[in-house]
Amino acid sequence: MATSTPTATTTSRSLRGSETEKNLLRAFVGESQARNRYDLMAGKAKKEGFVQIMKTFEETAQQESEHAKRLYSLLQGCDLELPGEHFGGPSIGSTRDNLAAAVGGEDHEVAVMYPTFANIADTEGFPEVATVFRAIMMAEKYHSARFAMFLRLIDEGRIFRRDGKIYWRCLNCGYIHEGDMPPEKCPACDHPRGYFEPLDFPREMRISFP
Repeated sequence: MATSTPTATTTSRSLRGSETEKNLLRAFVGESQARNRYDLMAGKAKKEGFVQIMKTFEETAQQESEHAKRLYSLLQGCDLELPGEHFGGPSIGSTRDNLAAAVGGEDHEVAVMYPTFANIADTEGFPEVATVFRAIMMAEKYHSARFAMFLRLIDEGRIFRRDGKIYWRCLNCGYIHEGDMPPEKCPACDHPRGYFEPLDFPREMRISFP
């Protein structure tokens, strides 16, 4: 009979009683909370006229949901208690405040949480889990950079302005406008300026990967 080879969705031995099992639960809870929190922040961004930021929060929420699903699949089911641990988060504020909170949360995951969890998984003999932790960490690095970009552009008053001509795309109908800022209303679909996104994000994000 052929023997199965462990994959990234299973571990070669039981996680029961390990610190890695607890860390998977901690990460699952954190990603699940982030998913719902970003949906709420998306609603706030829409109310404030930042449609491009709304869509970024919505997309990131979906990605956090995928992280949570992956982490839960690795748990192989669980019945754990984590006494004394607090699972909270920031209140929903202005879009600027929400972006700052999102950057702080993502940066913590990139600099502290996921590297620590991955190292513990390696030490305990769960390399498959460590690989997943590090892969999710890379996604969180991108999330942080994108949120930080929007935060900086708000602080600089450049969400809908650039120093030179660039292309802007209407998120509602796809119309392309060239200029240092988008039109007050889209000439194609009549949606307001808030629906335009600049097409220079790769330059503005200022991110590098190893």
